[in-house]
Amino acid sequence: MALRIMRGCYNSRPPSILSCFYKTERGLFRLYYNRPTYALYGGVVPTVRTYSSDHGGPNVKQSQKVVVVGIPNPFIWFRTRIYYFLIRAYFDKDFRIEEFKEGASQAFSHVSTLLSQCQFEAMEGLVSKDLIEKLEDKCKHLPPRHKEALSADTDDIMYSTPGDVGIYYEDNGRKFVSIFMRFWYLTSAPLTEDTIEGARIFQVTLGDGAAETKRLLTASYEFQREFTKGVPPEWIITRIEHSKLLE
Repeated sequence: MALRIMRGCYNSRPPSILSCFYKTERGLFRLYYNRPTYALYGGVVPTVRTYSSDHGGPNVKQSQKVVVVGIPNPFIWFRTRIYYFLIRAYFDKDFRIEEFKEGASQAFSHVSTLLSQCQFEAMEGLVSKDLIEKLEDKCKHLPPRHKEALSADTDDIMYSTPGDVGIYYEDNGRKFVSIFMRFWYLTSAPLTEDTIEGARIFQVTLGDGAAETKRLLTASYEFQREFTKGVPPEWIITRIEHSKLLE
């Protein structure tokens, strides 16, 4: 069925229901951590996460900071702002991208953990059915260290930003919104030097003086929601990319 598409990308995957585990009264995601978010308002935006440990005692605390700097494409930055305005004007007047980013980060952490543990049945309702089948097939051939690297703890997510936004209309009146999110996260999975090209390596110092090696990886998740009247206001993941881990 033909779609009137408001961007140069076509996605024919029908959305299923995103579990109410992430749903709020506004149809976004349920938030479990009151952590600050960082907006991408042009220029350069740093995101800082602090790693600390008090293994050396109550009065001994070591910490190390990792700073990730994002430089947005001006054209994409301007275009996404137009789409945010259209979403608020025609679909959801309460939509706020910062709230969405926070919820998307929680969803990314939860689903990536399920993916690393190959818990595909637990993804139903969170991830589209056809995508689950593709992921299951890909994970069959992954070595254990790659599976471990798929998981992203919420505290290890260094930076996130919307990559693209799409608005779709079907001829029968159904309408959809998709938001493509990109995440940068740290992992301590034992990856070899040539496994992930371009991955940054950090040394995180613990309280007992030991150093832990972490790599900065990227992942992209696409979230889609149907805004047709009468459809539950829930999002579902329709696309997952993990650097070179899931190729």
